Amino acid sequence: MRAAIYVRVSTEEQAAEGYSLDAQRSVLEDYCIAEGWDVAEVYEDDGFSGRNDRRPAYRRMLSEMDRWDVMVVIKMDRIHRNSRNFMTMMEYLDKNGKKFVSSTESLDTTNALGRFVVDMIQRIAQLESEQIGERTHMGMREKAESLETSDSRKKTMGFTPPFGYRLEKGALVAEPEEMAVAERIFDSYASGETVDSICYDLNREGRLTRKGNPWNKHNLRNILRNPVYAGFMRWEDLYIRHTADTVLTPKEFNEIQDSMHGKDRSGSDPERHRIPDCLI
Repeated sequence: MRAAIYVRVSTEEQAAEGYSLDAQRSVLEDYCIAEGWDVAEVYEDDGFSGRNDRRPAYRRMLSEMDRWDVMVVIKMDRIHRNSRNFMTMMEYLDKNGKKFVSSTESLDTTNALGRFVVDMIQRIAQLESEQIGERTHMGMREKAESLETSDSRKKTMGFTPPFGYRLEKGALVAEPEEMAVAERIFDSYASGETVDSICYDLNREGRLTRKGNPWNKHNLRNILRNPVYAGFMRWEDLYIRHTADTVLTPKEFNEIQDSMHGKDRSGSDPERHRIPDCLI
């Protein structure tokens, strides 16, 4: 039997709990020796989540199925945390005559009982993953709500500051050169210019985005839709006032949202973008 060893780690916390790449690889190599299997290849994904299959080593392993007969992991959640993705993979392995083994859980898909147990464990793993996501979201929500009444200048959620701003000791501050471009974007739109014409003028003058990309409808609309330029950071339905320089007033910002809505053929809800009147 030729074995494909797959190891994955996504966070430092997992490594601290004994799931480091080296630890997984060592255990699995010993397991293969005990089973009398030849290790065809070791596939490593460092820093990738198990909630999806967009992992380079994982995809390469599946594309090289002719090199191995059995896929070996140290634990079920190393290969997938989503039961649907896992079952899709299992169907693909079965179709191609390949086997799956989880060494520490003694699971072998060559029999019906093993397949049943694998399915149940994956569903439990997915439940735990979703519960962690719910708790994380709840914690972020509580932090956002506490920032609304905080007197601290550090009113950020650990986000990447938008074009025109940067973080200084945890506080949002204006980036003068970028802010001048953001102000021009709002002024141009308010004076009646179209999004296309604003993009064209900025690109023609070489005034690109922070990442050096040309302006387009998508990234320019992101500027026009962001209340941070009117003094508020938005997290879901919460609006948190910041102390950094702004480009326009909340009232002017809302007028632009109404204008954009009138020109938007998709019929999006303008209330989704407007700053609540009670905050103005």
